[in-house]
Amino acid sequence: MAFIDTLITIILILVIIFIFARGVVIIQPYQQGLQIRLGKYIGRLNPGFRWVVPLITRVEKLDLRTQVVDVPSQEVITKDNSPTNVDAIVFVRVIDPEKAFFEVNNYRAATVALAQTTLRGVIGDMELDEILYNRDVINARLRDMLDRETDQWGVKVERVEIKEVDPIGAVKQAMTEQTAAERERRAAILRADGEKRSAILKAEGTRQSMILEAEGERQSKILRAEGERQSRILEAQGQAQGLRIVALGSKPLDRRSITVLSLDALKTMANGQATKIIFPFEVSSLVRQSARFLGLADEEMPPGDEGTSVALDEDILGTIPRTEEVREILEDVQRSVPEPPEIREKEKEIDEELAEGIAPESKEPYSPPGMMGSRQPDPPRR
Repeated sequence: MAFIDTLITIILILVIIFIFARGVVIIQPYQQGLQIRLGKYIGRLNPGFRWVVPLITRVEKLDLRTQVVDVPSQEVITKDNSPTNVDAIVFVRVIDPEKAFFEVNNYRAATVALAQTTLRGVIGDMELDEILYNRDVINARLRDMLDRETDQWGVKVERVEIKEVDPIGAVKQAMTEQTAAERERRAAILRADGEKRSAILKAEGTRQSMILEAEGERQSKILRAEGERQSRILEAQGQAQGLRIVALGSKPLDRRSITVLSLDALKTMANGQATKIIFPFEVSSLVRQSARFLGLADEEMPPGDEGTSVALDEDILGTIPRTEEVREILEDVQRSVPEPPEIREKEKEIDEELAEGIAPESKEPYSPPGMMGSRQPDPPRR
């Protein structure tokens, strides 16, 4: 009998311990407990060690951490009638445990279903190109719409991300061909632009080369013309000096000397092979002078025709330039070549000076060097 009493006592103690253990509840730091007793909501249970009335009290634990909800892939027809497979990821967090438990049966399944329908509506209002390039816009619209709808469930949608946009095979092939055509078009444009720039640069280089060549040719012609002008001036100066010397030197000659020179000129003219000879003077007068020179005529030379000796003035020779002076003149001419805007005026002045026989430096009628001062008096005539 004592054994039975002892056994009953042990069983009662175990039952009491079991019942007491059934009332112990441990709430994790990231959880929130809801206490329901006999079908009535009693209140929340904060994290930690808690004890509730066993057997008649039920505790529901809700996770308050951010949860990742995967939205399954579904085929959506876009605005431009392009079938596309789209899936997404939704990040949700329970902010009101009472609503999340009492307002909806399963807030996770409800969030997934709502995300699918919302995603189908948003994608259907957009074209395929917009979907591919505007994912941030789609994510923002989905987050706002889902957050507004799930707020009554005590669930907050923190973020929505489109995971993959996969058009069907035919659409993908068309997109590949379109991309290849676009790349070929851009390559053709770049090649055409490069050829255009190359042609422009070549034309510009040719134009600059022709301009420089024409400019060099113009300057060369100007220098050549200036050298010829200086040469002509020097030649004219030498001829003028020679004629002046001949004129002064021939004055002392008498008629006999002139007759001898004339006969010598006739001899030279007769040596030619021409059938016609034109005499530049009167032949009868020459014959008469020859007869007088030979003494065959009665007339005698008038006295004083032997000529008068005239001293040759050295000033009539003028200043004959040396080789160094001519070289310095040419260097001065090269340095004084005007710039292209002034070349025409310079050429016009040079042409006017050559036409008028005026030296460019003095702008006065030209006379050989040495004759610029006082003119030598002609010898007196008899």
